[in-house]
Amino acid sequence: MTQIDQYAVFGSPIKHSKSPTIHRIFAEQTGQELVYTAQEVTADRFESAVTEFFRLGGQGLNCTVPLKELAWRFADRKTERADSAKAVNTLALQTDGSILGDNTDGIGLVTDLIVNHEVTLNGKKLLILGAGGASRGILSPLFEQQPACIVIANRTASKAVNLADEFADRGDIKGCGFDELAGLSFDVILNATSASLSNDLPPLPEGLLAPNGVCYDLAYGNELTAFVRWGISHGAASSLDGLGMLVEQAAEAFFIWRGIRPDTAPVIELLNSER
Repeated sequence: MTQIDQYAVFGSPIKHSKSPTIHRIFAEQTGQELVYTAQEVTADRFESAVTEFFRLGGQGLNCTVPLKELAWRFADRKTERADSAKAVNTLALQTDGSILGDNTDGIGLVTDLIVNHEVTLNGKKLLILGAGGASRGILSPLFEQQPACIVIANRTASKAVNLADEFADRGDIKGCGFDELAGLSFDVILNATSASLSNDLPPLPEGLLAPNGVCYDLAYGNELTAFVRWGISHGAASSLDGLGMLVEQAAEAFFIWRGIRPDTAPVIELLNSER
């Protein structure tokens, strides 16, 4: 009897994860036979849990908070986008037994913006709020769209400046504190902090969003996040959350594992209808 291919998402907390539902639908859609589970794994247990998962025949893993940097260190080799992010959310067993690490977050974001919402990034002025791992993971894919410039703003300005310096060879990028945003305006504002889920926002000056500008919160919830509400109240042409990004990054991981690209639209529609 052939064993069914095993996949999973590791993280802590993980009970809320929509990934098992997403990958089950992808598998049904594409006629793939696999099992995908969500497993509570803390940072101190990560290495032993991943080693055991692959030893028992696991084929691929997603890694979420707080495990992405640990997954980057664990992988035997990394894609270029994973290395520039210094974080991995997708581990894939290779035919030679090695483990490939990839980061599908950035491509998930860009696909959701460009394909699902028809947002143009080429030639646009982009602002990223926050200078943590989420920001780092999306910078390379954003630069591939050839924006006019990217500004990273963070409570601790030096962290934003240092991150911008790392990507200075990719294009026009600078880092600053939130207090330096006054008088500037941007076509697309991306919230890469988790603050808006707890109803908190950085101090954003009036006039920050250009006419017909777009707001996008990488986080998502059953209710509108504080940043999505901010975008609506400031006249955004679209103010979006990260549910589509979640599904698109999952589709990219599915493609890495199975070599087939699922249709994301019905999955996004289903998850939207459930909240």
